[in-house]
Amino acid sequence: MTNQQILKIAKKQSAIDLNCSPTDFEQAKPVIVSAKISQKARKYLQQPFACCMVYYGSNIVASVSPEFEVIAQSYLAAYAPEFCFEPPHMHALHEAAAPLGYGVGMVSEYWLPDTKKLQAQDCAYEIKVLQHADFAPYYTDEWANALCKKRAELDVLGVGAYENGRLIGLAGSSADCEEMWQIGVDVLPEYRRKGIASVLTSRLALAILDRGKVPFYCCAWSNLNSARNAIRSGFRPAWAELHLTKLEDIAKINRKDN
Repeated sequence: MTNQQILKIAKKQSAIDLNCSPTDFEQAKPVIVSAKISQKARKYLQQPFACCMVYYGSNIVASVSPEFEVIAQSYLAAYAPEFCFEPPHMHALHEAAAPLGYGVGMVSEYWLPDTKKLQAQDCAYEIKVLQHADFAPYYTDEWANALCKKRAELDVLGVGAYENGRLIGLAGSSADCEEMWQIGVDVLPEYRRKGIASVLTSRLALAILDRGKVPFYCCAWSNLNSARNAIRSGFRPAWAELHLTKLEDIAKINRKDN
């Protein structure tokens, strides 16, 4: 696949998720559409959205429930799109949504492979390709970024690094939608900063492309280690995404006893 083909597939999937047209991400002004449930949306999304905003670099498309339409219109009219996903502007959105029991929840940066930079990397450890059946022993906290126990059936492919038969690093991919598989990666603390994460991520991305799927990668703005791994692995930023979440769920996430 070319970079253009990969980006086209990503926009197509975002359009499915948001209930809009792929061309809506290329308009000069914000686009607001009605949120709906789609069986073809990414599996981890909670639909219908209260409000989900997506930015590919041109404008913002907001998929909203009816009660959030005016809030989204006012917010997107007030600020340039490149500043809508960061403080202090997000505080204005949070305050506007709070009377309805919602606030700014997850804000994430998504990455796609750059086929001109993506290549198989090497390290000093044994590397193995893993299939779904190989993951059963690894649904533990150590590998919670690479694998997802709640949606274990979606974990379809992985690449592991081993020392003397012991798994020390794992990149896993989740078949979150028909054409795109998400990559997550974990490396045991004592083996970090040795380039293992980028070896696993790059090799898994190539394996996913070989299967005709598009790999994608996600991290928070401030997760510099994860962002650096994406860059070293041959990925580049593609889109940003913001979700309004119930205040009670935000409080639950922030509770120290979780």
